[in-house]
Amino acid sequence: MLTEVGTCPLLSVQPSRAQVDEKVQIVVMNLLPNQKVTLHSLHQSEDKDFWEAFGHYISDEYGTVTVAKDESLGGTYEGTEQMGLLWSMRPIPGSRPGLRLRKMNILTPIVIHISVYGGHLSQGFSQQTPLATSVTERWYVAPGVQRVNIRENGVRGTLFLPPGPGLYPGVLDLWGGGGGLVEYRSGLLASHGFASMALEYLGPEDLRTADVDVSYFEKAYQILQNHPKVQRDRMAMLGLSFGSAVTLSMAAYSKVIKPQCCVCISGSHVFPVDKSLFEVFEGMKKYIGRVQVNEENQVIHRNIILPIPSDPALKVDVGRIKCPLLLVNAGDDQNWASVESAEDMEMMMEKAGNRDLLTVLTYPGAGHLIEPPYSPHFRASNFILQGVKEKIVMLWGGQTKPHAYAQEDSWEKILAFLRKHLYFSSNFAVKAKL
Repeated sequence: MLTEVGTCPLLSVQPSRAQVDEKVQIVVMNLLPNQKVTLHSLHQSEDKDFWEAFGHYISDEYGTVTVAKDESLGGTYEGTEQMGLLWSMRPIPGSRPGLRLRKMNILTPIVIHISVYGGHLSQGFSQQTPLATSVTERWYVAPGVQRVNIRENGVRGTLFLPPGPGLYPGVLDLWGGGGGLVEYRSGLLASHGFASMALEYLGPEDLRTADVDVSYFEKAYQILQNHPKVQRDRMAMLGLSFGSAVTLSMAAYSKVIKPQCCVCISGSHVFPVDKSLFEVFEGMKKYIGRVQVNEENQVIHRNIILPIPSDPALKVDVGRIKCPLLLVNAGDDQNWASVESAEDMEMMMEKAGNRDLLTVLTYPGAGHLIEPPYSPHFRASNFILQGVKEKIVMLWGGQTKPHAYAQEDSWEKILAFLRKHLYFSSNFAVKAKL
């Protein structure tokens, strides 16, 4: 006869080291049948803030909880959600306001402690003793990925090279108006076989917006293209937010940047980048009166480009784009009117006869910051406004569960799109025949 004495709950989290876009299997065994337990995840960020998520479960008749199959009955997520303990993470009660979780040093893993507690708890986890705890590491870079600092011709960035001799397709990776050098998406792209260069173009004081213009992006593209491990005729640009405006402008007008495909996340073709960034931002300031603030003092930026202008001079002429273009948009983007922009771009491309190059993905209920899978959702976070260097709280939008779905689904589709046009496109077939 089984007694309660001597059975120690076992918590298995597999794999214990994985890439951030890989799923984990979390199983608790040796519980009592139909026992109420809480699964809890805890992470301390590089800024020393604590993030957590938790789900309430009831073990089956064998005393087992399998997160991939069983339902969470409450907590930071509900339902059958294999990765809910990661994507529903939020700062613990009493944390500083406006936090956003971003990995700065991607050569170290994100370390997450998964614990199981008796009963259905919703707070005070640090005062309780867990029944069992396990640790899992989440990595942006696969073993063997190389990180190379780029400081060449005034261009600043970081190049990530996949393991092995090459050659690899190249991806120029552009983040948005938050500025700085953001490496984690490039590291993950390299883990999937792309030589990816994270470009810093809005940065510290010595990278002045007046000095960053079309030629800066062209030089960056050429540095990547001319790298001995990069296939120079298999290049892509990937932009998020303001990085999309750069990507669309280069694809439409540049004589130097001729990518095989482009991906734009939560972006717009309004405000072409055809002069220095200082001049682009000065042009934007004219519309600052359209920016709204909600009752929680969060800045709603999206109306700055609404209504979408009819004057062609105020938009990138996307009818000139000659490569496949993937737009990834969020239905609840409160920062940039990306859905309305996509509709206008579609009309412009229809008229110009290049509509067949366009693919649009729209995710209802998602917010502006569509990041790699299982990253937490931030409805709003602290932000430093470019040009005025003022700290505000920016509203990004979205609800946690649809946003998590958008991040997982779009990442898979972005990788498939890049593979299709950089690895499997028709140019290869032509070369093979020659």
